[in-house]
Amino acid sequence: MALASSFICFLLSLLLILVQANSSNDSICPKSFSCGNLTDLSFPFSLSTQPDCGIISMSGCNAKPFPKIRLLPEGDWYYALQKHDSSVWLGDTKLQKTLTKHKCQAFDKNFSLPNSPSISFHMINLNNFFKCNTTSNNPLNVTQKKNDRFAGYNMYNGCEGFSIYYKLSQDGDEYIGADNLPTNCTLIRLPIQSSHGDLFNWLGPETLVEWKLSDHCDHCHYGGGQCHTDKTNKFYCQKDEKTRSSSDEREETTGSNMVERILGTVFGGVGSVMITCLVVYFIWRYKKHSTKKLSDIFNHDVEGGSLYFGVPVFTYSELEEATNDFNSSRELGDGGYGTVYYGKLNDGREVAVKRLHEHNCKQIQQFVNEIEILTRLRHNNLVTLYGCTSRRSRELLLVYEFVPNGTLADHLHGERAKDGSLTWPVRMNIAVETAGALAYLHASDVIHCDVKTNNILLDHNFSVKVADFGISRLFPNDVSHISTTPRGTPGYIDPKYHDCYQLTSKSDVYSFGVVLVELISSMPAVDMNRHSQEINLANFAIHKIIKSAFHELIDPSLGFDSETKICEMTTSVAELAFLCLQTDRDMRPTMVEVLDTLKEIQTSGFDNEKRAESNLSGSETKIVAAPSPNSVTDKWMTCSSMSSTK
Repeated sequence: MALASSFICFLLSLLLILVQANSSNDSICPKSFSCGNLTDLSFPFSLSTQPDCGIISMSGCNAKPFPKIRLLPEGDWYYALQKHDSSVWLGDTKLQKTLTKHKCQAFDKNFSLPNSPSISFHMINLNNFFKCNTTSNNPLNVTQKKNDRFAGYNMYNGCEGFSIYYKLSQDGDEYIGADNLPTNCTLIRLPIQSSHGDLFNWLGPETLVEWKLSDHCDHCHYGGGQCHTDKTNKFYCQKDEKTRSSSDEREETTGSNMVERILGTVFGGVGSVMITCLVVYFIWRYKKHSTKKLSDIFNHDVEGGSLYFGVPVFTYSELEEATNDFNSSRELGDGGYGTVYYGKLNDGREVAVKRLHEHNCKQIQQFVNEIEILTRLRHNNLVTLYGCTSRRSRELLLVYEFVPNGTLADHLHGERAKDGSLTWPVRMNIAVETAGALAYLHASDVIHCDVKTNNILLDHNFSVKVADFGISRLFPNDVSHISTTPRGTPGYIDPKYHDCYQLTSKSDVYSFGVVLVELISSMPAVDMNRHSQEINLANFAIHKIIKSAFHELIDPSLGFDSETKICEMTTSVAELAFLCLQTDRDMRPTMVEVLDTLKEIQTSGFDNEKRAESNLSGSETKIVAAPSPNSVTDKWMTCSSMSSTK
């Protein structure tokens, strides 16, 4: 072992000699580096203090919350939020401020990235908007054009001096070119991140940018050169330029020095070992180059036969056959972003195939987001992703394990509710398993963002599979919140998130509080048939809990009026839901605390001594201060009294 270690050290020493004998650029430019929350950065990234080492500049690596990034020299600076294999999320703080305050200056921004001869960029989640000026001389100019040029478009006219025409679907936008626009209209491109609310709620300050090196730059860089663009915007490789420029003499000198070092090493009696090191070095270089090329192939795959973000890629025809041409009889459900079909693969596996409604930039963003999130996670109560089509396939399709027993919403409010299979012990177990899945997500730096009973799937044993990660977010553990436009489902959205545009893990806690209320009440989160002040279930539940009117909230079919234990358990869950639904996020428990409390409710004998020492007893102070007129113990005594009178 000692001999082997010595030999390895000897090889490393020789490699160090080679590195020192190489060009000065290799000794200056790091092979990889970190900047802020981004790690393992390499070419085309470089620090702004080393502009010759790359194309995409990074600065403010010690700043919080995120470092800054500039995709091309002399370009705009953005915040670098996340980086993937060949893409990066950019954040624009100025745009964020104008969107948050609903200022029309947001439409002065136009996201566009000129491609250089060295690298090309593609922004994923941009949408086309047409900004048309209105003048006092001809205020009807735009309106007159709407019927022909902008048929089918939405119009926003809340800004003085101009109107905005837009639609989420980009189908047909290619026919409205710059030469076909009214003279007072211009095309602007902005990121979209929501499909709810007004135009300002649709827009977001973040965009996903993909990059691809040109073939010239690729060969230049991996051949030891540097990619550059001259004043006429033409590509040249600095290594090749040296052989044609007045720096020939310096290169010859460098080459001579390198030869001298190599010869000195050879004459020193280690020539054979040096050759071995060279072979190892170039093999490593070749593998690195091959890996990058392979990654490019996967990223630009048109149909299946490979991996995409680590999951198998299916062909469209394969999934079309599995779902019987997406027959309506195979439809399992329809959500805001796609329809899910039952399918059976050739290998016999039963699957659920999500077919995204449209193949536009926003759907691609959600498609990629769900794949990246699910490939990071492994938990018994999270749905398993089997694979997907290429994002450049005919349609965007995601393939999951088939969960055969429908959704929790089906069993609470739908056709399946009639069979009465959701007894209280089953509901209690569903609450525990869902809380466990969410606690795992938060421990993995993921916020689900759309926790609701429609996204809680059940198998034949009523075990939980939490699904639908299309709008989930990675949440760095060193930041307090993420600023983004509200996303989610009405009735479940954290009101603090909606008001302040700040997403935290406590936003999921609020949504889960609504799920808990659904479990004990069997009522939907939103019901237009209820009284106007009770349409929103969260508000309805808070009102009833503060009044201690549990009998008006809890579903009597669960045994609330007849069984003391169920009365106590459902009341305790109601108290926990009350804490989850607090407007003040600091008053809400974490998902780990929610999970621990649910497990205690599930397993405890609920004797008075245990209740006094339980977490809910600690929560009692908060509820009374909310205020709640009666203590938790009073409510338990009510449960006992109710049972004894039956």
